[in-house]
Amino acid sequence: MITENRNVAIAYDFDGTLAPGNMQEYNFIPDLNMDKGEFWQEANEMAKRHDMDEVLAYMHLMLIKAKEQNLDIREATFMKYGEKITFFEGVETYFERINAYAASLNLNLEHFIISSGLREIVKGTRIAKHFKTIYASGFQYDENGSACWPALGVNYTNKTQFLFRINKGIYNSYDNTLINKSMPEDERAVPFSNFIYIGDGETDVPAMKMVNLYGGTTIAVYNPNSVPTPERPVSAKEKCINLIRQKRADYIGPADYTENSELEVILKKVIDKIAVEQDLLHIKYKEIGTNSRQ
Repeated sequence: MITENRNVAIAYDFDGTLAPGNMQEYNFIPDLNMDKGEFWQEANEMAKRHDMDEVLAYMHLMLIKAKEQNLDIREATFMKYGEKITFFEGVETYFERINAYAASLNLNLEHFIISSGLREIVKGTRIAKHFKTIYASGFQYDENGSACWPALGVNYTNKTQFLFRINKGIYNSYDNTLINKSMPEDERAVPFSNFIYIGDGETDVPAMKMVNLYGGTTIAVYNPNSVPTPERPVSAKEKCINLIRQKRADYIGPADYTENSELEVILKKVIDKIAVEQDLLHIKYKEIGTNSRQ
């Protein structure tokens, strides 16, 4: 069933999409007295040695290294790290602008994070207030409030489940009963055609493919200040261009969220398209006393 629905969701990756680099690299890894390359190499070796999920490996390594350095890491500790995250240009003013634009078209726009980074760090950032729900990897805490075990690992393949949670209006990570329950299209919180997914690279491919498959829009962004290195000879922009060539992303643009930037222009045009489609549904069915069809 196709139904007029004026709810719109923008789902974002975090690292490399809203903020340069990985969130753990800003302060947490330096507090371990480690180089970021050393940390990630050790995490990847752990994953390979134990045939382990890479996200769970880096989270477990965070606990091991913190204990070695006598760092008592609590949720409040991670949130303090989040306060120090810096964003791509324009991010901190972008949300209010884009919300106002959607509202001017009679659309209800909501924002979501789907990230392999840490939800506790994201919650501590200056932009956390703008997200309806933060779906990200997170820790379990013991009776003393200290992080003791990975509670949730969000990897590049299971990111897709959180798109369905948004689609069905399930704003938690634990309830698998509702997510597997059949739900009529006209009862879903946000139709996939009203989805916009913004990510920065290959780890977003499964989520992008799914959004595209169900009629939504995908945008790949790249750090405009990044330059190729001997270790990474393919530029960030070229990686995004490849996503277009491979039909994984619909559009690409620099991660510049300032007013009238290329990315904002793309987003506004996509929002325009969603509004027009919903307007046409309203016009088509208003005379017959329903806003839907089989």
